[in-house]
Amino acid sequence: MNTSLTDTLTGSGSSPAAGKTVLITGGTSGIGAATARLLLGRGHRVAVTGRDPGRLKAFLDEVGHADRVLGLVADASDWDATNTAVAGTVERFGSLDAAVANAGGASADHFGTGGADVMAGGDPQLWAPMVLANVLGPALLAKATLPHLERSHGRLVLVGSVAGIKNSPGNLYSATKWAVVGFAENLRLHATARGVGVTVVNPGLIDTAFWHGQVPPIAMSPDSVAEAIGFALGRPAGVDLNTVTIRPVGQPV
Repeated sequence: MNTSLTDTLTGSGSSPAAGKTVLITGGTSGIGAATARLLLGRGHRVAVTGRDPGRLKAFLDEVGHADRVLGLVADASDWDATNTAVAGTVERFGSLDAAVANAGGASADHFGTGGADVMAGGDPQLWAPMVLANVLGPALLAKATLPHLERSHGRLVLVGSVAGIKNSPGNLYSATKWAVVGFAENLRLHATARGVGVTVVNPGLIDTAFWHGQVPPIAMSPDSVAEAIGFALGRPAGVDLNTVTIRPVGQPV
């Protein structure tokens, strides 16, 4: 999906408060929305992307802080849309200090009778959007944001998963998150010489729409992960926090 700046949804106001400018992909629900609320509450400027204009507008109306929030209609797995979203953020706020590659998902296979073992009975027709969002999306965001983050000596946060550091049978979603974890280290090796920090945050069980109504009883709130992302973004200049793994107490794997 190609996106132009005419697809941008904004609030009114023209005097952004002091603080960082942060772009969050997939920012209208779950971890992304919780992170946006947290950062806005701390006085930062926040741009969020989403694919659904209606959901994006509803989030903007609900979250407030119209002078410091920007909504952009964009598909995280599309290069033109991602690049335009980054350009729109810089145009609105003047710079970019951090980006959070949060957009992603799992195919419907992972919540049927076969569980996460899609090799046992999954439909390959459902896999491509998940792979593109989870693997290609963070790479596109990195490509689009790194020139700006070099200028601000900023940070890129990738939202991985405990599924990206622990294997499970036939789990293609897990494989995509292993790719995110591997890419984070590859990206760190590239970005650290350019003054940019890279952090991968690996959440365990989280109470989000990801579970399609089958939320585990011990799942954490998305706010817990948002706090971890906020902690990474708040590290002092010259400090590179690379990996954060966060699980609910009671999750053994």
